[in-house]
Amino acid sequence: MTPLLKAPLRIPDLDVPWRDVDYRVVDVETTGLDLRRDTVVSFGSVLVRAGRIQWRSRVSVDIRPGRPIGVDAMIVHGLRHEDLDAAPGLADVADTIGAQLDGCVLVAHAAWVELAFLREPLRMAGRRGKPATVDTAALLRATGVAPSGTGHEPDIEWSAAALGLEAHTPHQALGDALTAAEVFLVAAARIEQDRPELTARSLVKISGAHTLT
Repeated sequence: MTPLLKAPLRIPDLDVPWRDVDYRVVDVETTGLDLRRDTVVSFGSVLVRAGRIQWRSRVSVDIRPGRPIGVDAMIVHGLRHEDLDAAPGLADVADTIGAQLDGCVLVAHAAWVELAFLREPLRMAGRRGKPATVDTAALLRATGVAPSGTGHEPDIEWSAAALGLEAHTPHQALGDALTAAEVFLVAAARIEQDRPELTARSLVKISGAHTLT
């Protein structure tokens, strides 16, 4: 069944100081790493507003998989089919995911991966367009914290440790989203030291210039 088309994802005004924009920091766990075939089994997110993590905004949703969970993925995130039998299907949570991204800048670690896996729930929700995106791994390369030219992404735990942060429950969607939110705030503040007039659009552009794909 084709979903009813809704309004496209709203993009906030990016030509303002970066702290004046809402950011939705997300992470997903999946059935595997095939961007064309695998699907989301867990979604976590938290809102960053006025340069602060809004703890009460956190969202954690487990999702019944539409295909088998690969052994390698299961070892990483620990979610088994039997753990997700009673969880809602992806179509049942698609509207929730779409609503959270509406009017916000999406932030994720190695964001091209999250964007690939979020494409299907956004389609199911009838959402059109691509959110403005900031990739925390790209910001770490831009600031010299993570090396460039390796062809590999720094993992979120390493990234947190490199900035003197503690990782929240690694390989759980909400935990990794919270860690990514802290990494984002520290990296943006470092960039701001050299660019006092830093805008949200500048962060999006810096991210795009240092992403792997």
